[in-house]
Amino acid sequence: MFQAPHGNQQTLLPPVREPETTTSTRARGADRPGRDAFFDNAKYLAIVLVAMAHAWEPVMDGSRATRALYMFVYTFHMPAFIVISGYFSRSFTGRPDQLKRLVTGLVVPYVVFEVAYSLYRRWAGHTPEQALSLTDPIYLTWFLIALFAWRLSTPLWRTLRHPLPVALVIAALGALTPGIGQDLDLQRILQFLPFFVLGLSLRPEHFELVRGRAVRLAAVPVALGALAFTYWIAPDIRMGWFYRSTSAEELDAPWWAGPVMTFALFGCALVLTAAFLAWVPRRRTWFTVLGAGTICGYLLHGFLVKAMDYWALVPAYELGTPLGRVVVTVVAAAAVTAMCTPPVRRALRWVTEPRMEWAFRRDAAELKRR
Repeated sequence: MFQAPHGNQQTLLPPVREPETTTSTRARGADRPGRDAFFDNAKYLAIVLVAMAHAWEPVMDGSRATRALYMFVYTFHMPAFIVISGYFSRSFTGRPDQLKRLVTGLVVPYVVFEVAYSLYRRWAGHTPEQALSLTDPIYLTWFLIALFAWRLSTPLWRTLRHPLPVALVIAALGALTPGIGQDLDLQRILQFLPFFVLGLSLRPEHFELVRGRAVRLAAVPVALGALAFTYWIAPDIRMGWFYRSTSAEELDAPWWAGPVMTFALFGCALVLTAAFLAWVPRRRTWFTVLGAGTICGYLLHGFLVKAMDYWALVPAYELGTPLGRVVVTVVAAAAVTAMCTPPVRRALRWVTEPRMEWAFRRDAAELKRR
């Protein structure tokens, strides 16, 4: 989802060396050396889905169709991001330069926006008691700290013989464990872990498979069927399952529902992620450049979405009507698109891509290069 802090590597947060790419992939997509247009396109389209889904949350009450769309998108939008994040973390070994980029690309934005969202809630949400806590992620900042933890664990997963089954067992155990608490949003770190580990196991040829004509054609009925299914179950299923932030017991479900939902949602997410990626353009498009700035869209769009709640915009402007929901969807897509543009990215570089050379020692290899 995110742009590389420095250099031209095609990656999420923060950069590591680009995995091997097939010659055909480079020929089709790179807008400059080291970048593949396919992944930039996927990141942009996914961040638009994230923004729209967040915007639907305040207006979906009373609309079964909107709730179904919300559930449908929530099934795969973050899993897709996390799988791609894992894929571009394959070469992470914990080298000093990689650890520095973890700090500048994840820790710094996390601290800044954790404080910013907390202060925003105090002011706009009229909640003066809102704590400034770096251990209790507020709203969407959880993903930054989760990616930090996952990427640090990469060398361990790369040494295991069967990492994905192990990660799935850990996720299922998380769903069985109430009271983990809000510290660093550990429940989400555990339950979303299998998607990151899966990404670590993927190779370029796996992405070539989902780009095939047969998969693209199959993706249409699969997506339509999934959408129809979510419409059918929308009134009866709790959204907490999709957030993966609570255990089965905390959702008033029997203990065995935790592992069952862990595996069921994992399978559904993979199918819909493949369907989504199958229709991502491989060529350079007008929005390819926006894929490099999705960290800005991700971190900024939350202020706009939260304003709907803090300032009671839904009842004030009748946004809970069918027309209002359409307006909210269009505004969310347009706003996050604007937030991903190069001028916004340059304006936020001080927090999303800080160099911070003053904060780190130069390792021996770097000194030798200089």
